[in-house]
Amino acid sequence: MELQIGVVGLGAIGRDHVKRLTERITGCKVAAVSEMNEELGRKVAQQYNAKFYADGEELINSPEVQAVMVTTWDPAHAQYVLAAIRAGKYVFCEKPLATEVSECETILAEEQKFGKRIVQVGFMRRYDPGYVEMKQAIEDGKIGLPLIVHACHRNMNHAATMTSEMSIKNSGVHEIDIFRWLLDDEYVSGQVVLPRQSRISAGEGLQDPQIMMLRTKKGICIDVEISQSSGYGYDIQCEVVGDLGTIRLPDPPTVITKTDCTRTTAIMPDWQNRFIEAYNIEMQDWVDRVRKGEKLTGASSWDGYAACLTAYVLGQCREEGGTAREIRFPEKHVFGCIIIITEQMFANVCSSLQTFQRFECRKH
Repeated sequence: MELQIGVVGLGAIGRDHVKRLTERITGCKVAAVSEMNEELGRKVAQQYNAKFYADGEELINSPEVQAVMVTTWDPAHAQYVLAAIRAGKYVFCEKPLATEVSECETILAEEQKFGKRIVQVGFMRRYDPGYVEMKQAIEDGKIGLPLIVHACHRNMNHAATMTSEMSIKNSGVHEIDIFRWLLDDEYVSGQVVLPRQSRISAGEGLQDPQIMMLRTKKGICIDVEISQSSGYGYDIQCEVVGDLGTIRLPDPPTVITKTDCTRTTAIMPDWQNRFIEAYNIEMQDWVDRVRKGEKLTGASSWDGYAACLTAYVLGQCREEGGTAREIRFPEKHVFGCIIIITEQMFANVCSSLQTFQRFECRKH
């Protein structure tokens, strides 16, 4: 029996996923779609033989929808994820889980109240074959103890709406998540360093590039260059330095052309091309597990919370001119598959920010 999926939000990634679910992923059907732009929504619904809903929550509560995919603009993510949890339906939410730490806290509390893990966050790099191979090599001890991570996230260009804050919350958040997963570790401190301003981004209200610096509980130091205007392509690099060797993320395979005494290799233009395989693997895994009622293995609501909290702290570091801050997560209590946190957590976080030169979350 095919899993009947409802997709809320039909921007670039939403339309990509509808196409992917229809043409590449087996065992499912896009039964319904919702979009604020009604003309666009009805067009996509007709193209894929799906029912159109002008209201996303109406789609979520429809009996014909068994699972939900949230691909709206970021500030609306929490609203629809919460609606799906309260409707008792599995929900796949594209990153970020939410734009505010308090919203992530509410999602965690609602999922815990439901009593079962039903939320997955779309951090697709966990399914990229290169990262998967790196993780296995690290776990097998091939490079010894990881000591340092060097990474970069370079976009070819950016939209006029891109801001310094978004550079971390929308781009750098991928690195924030992948290194927790890759190293099986948590962050304890962070800092943002601002190099010389790029001429390409000058005057646009965007500080570019930025360098995120993180330290983990195990003492691993991570530096990540984030650039929104490389000018030459979409470039994702990652090298882990161990005490017995190093391991580097491979570039995606492309043909090598030799002409006129020149050797050239193409560079991917954007994230859609670079991580297309990861998206396909991620989506098939989610559909299969939801259909069979198996435990979800992708990024959880806790992972979404951890990424949001870390990005927030790094944003504070940047605004303070590069001041390093501690990153402290609340204690985790496992209840079934859900991690429980208290309702008071975010209030404590805000209070700590106002009082100290560090970011603290304490459980009460």
